[in-house]
Amino acid sequence: MTTICADVDEAVADVADGSVVLIGGFGMAGMPVQLIDALIRQGATDLTVVSNNAGNGDTGLAALLARGRVRKMICSFPRQADSHVFDGLYRAGRIELELVPQGTLAERMRAAGAGIGGFFSPTGVGTQLAAGKETREIDGRHYVLEAPLRGDVALIGAHRADRMGNLVYRKTARNFGPVMATAATTVVAQVVQVVETGELDPEAVVTPSIYVDRVVAA
Repeated sequence: MTTICADVDEAVADVADGSVVLIGGFGMAGMPVQLIDALIRQGATDLTVVSNNAGNGDTGLAALLARGRVRKMICSFPRQADSHVFDGLYRAGRIELELVPQGTLAERMRAAGAGIGGFFSPTGVGTQLAAGKETREIDGRHYVLEAPLRGDVALIGAHRADRMGNLVYRKTARNFGPVMATAATTVVAQVVQVVETGELDPEAVVTPSIYVDRVVAA
């Protein structure tokens, strides 16, 4: 059963040092900022973070990076106009980077959730992104083998949840959250509102409660 947490600190209290943490968001859209702030207070370190971006400005994921809690970033867009925190850390040799094309990033997590052992993708063939990976020609086209990407914890942002843990999202905040919820051992969802079971339109539910371990209204 999904646990409805009293606050965000309770929701992330057991995140362990060295965890692989999947963090939803496309830039700041759908990023669970309050959960990240709670993770900063909690103190877990030596983390590997999987996210689309490597932080924006000085808040959310950027604040976690600035505290030196992240050993490695796995992401698609590490550099943009306001990614100065990650940029400084990377240039100083204080953080590792695994660059993954955006579609491949999503599909690697989907593969983990679906129990797929790997998949062949044409993206990255002939580039540094394919270094050390198996390649194969299929029907005259070259592909590179990509591995599933699993997390110990997923921190995702949704719009509303019911008390069972079913989630609905709002517009572009529905980005990586649904696929991350399938790919982590423990899934924590930050929502705007928790409603009684039965109040959500079943046709609007994107992430079923079976994937969600904890919900917190923030």
